[in-house]
Amino acid sequence: MPSQATTTNAGIVTDESSGQRHIPESLRADGTTRKAIKIRPGYRPPEDVEVYKNRTAEAFRERGRRIGIPGAAGIEEEQSDKNSSAAGNKNAKRREARKRAKAAADDDVASETKPTTVETPKAEEVDPEVEREKKSRNLKKKLKQAKELRNKKEGGEALLPEQIAKVIKINELIRELDALGFDAEGEPKSNNVVKTTEED
Repeated sequence: MPSQATTTNAGIVTDESSGQRHIPESLRADGTTRKAIKIRPGYRPPEDVEVYKNRTAEAFRERGRRIGIPGAAGIEEEQSDKNSSAAGNKNAKRREARKRAKAAADDDVASETKPTTVETPKAEEVDPEVEREKKSRNLKKKLKQAKELRNKKEGGEALLPEQIAKVIKINELIRELDALGFDAEGEPKSNNVVKTTEED
């Protein structure tokens, strides 16, 4: 009756009848033969040593595989809470505006490549009067700062180079305000109103 043999992970074969252990001879890739190696009694190679498994840790890992990442559902709720704040609402509006602008740009590109009779919806048109007033307020603010800096300079204070540059731009700011139809103090010119009525 032939003796039975069991093989381990390291490739060690144990003969059941004699109890001897060895790695059987094998063939290398280049065609040469590798000799059989005898294993001394009591030796256990690292491949055959069982790793200790903590049952609690294993159960927790299995739970993670079954359920998913613990706390992942809470992250979505936190994000929805963040979006409900004022800043979150503002950011959501910005994202929506970007999406609409991108869609409009894509539609414009598509309409250039394929001429169609259907017009794409354009972004809200800006009122030129509102833009003019906004620009005049900005120029008026800059002019006021420049005049204050000029008064400081005349009072004997030392100014920084960027402050001196602001003082130099006073005449330029006045010209820009004049072009928009405002006087040097930032007030609308009365003759501007007359001109617009005559043009109508």
